[in-house]
Amino acid sequence: MARFDLYQTRSPRLPYLLDVQADLLSDLETRVVIPVLPQTGREASHVPRLHPVLMISGVAHMLMTPEITTVPREKLSKPVGNIAKHRDAITDALDFLFQGF
Repeated sequence: MARFDLYQTRSPRLPYLLDVQADLLSDLETRVVIPVLPQTGREASHVPRLHPVLMISGVAHMLMTPEITTVPREKLSKPVGNIAKHRDAITDALDFLFQGF
């Protein structure tokens, strides 16, 4: 398990979870994750910096940063990819959520 690994879920309404936990803490029993949803075009109320758009397999998805949560490690399947290329946008969203800037 690695930071920025993307895990597919069994729910079509919530297709992905993004691991944002530091690799240094990989021995913990839980992982910190953020839901990632397909962009629908009806997200007018979302704050762009808090909900960055991430391209996953050529499809626009939104990071639902305020819905950050933890899940037990054993509940996560094999990662379907790693989106570290979006590191700056993801880290910026987390900074905005926790620091307000």
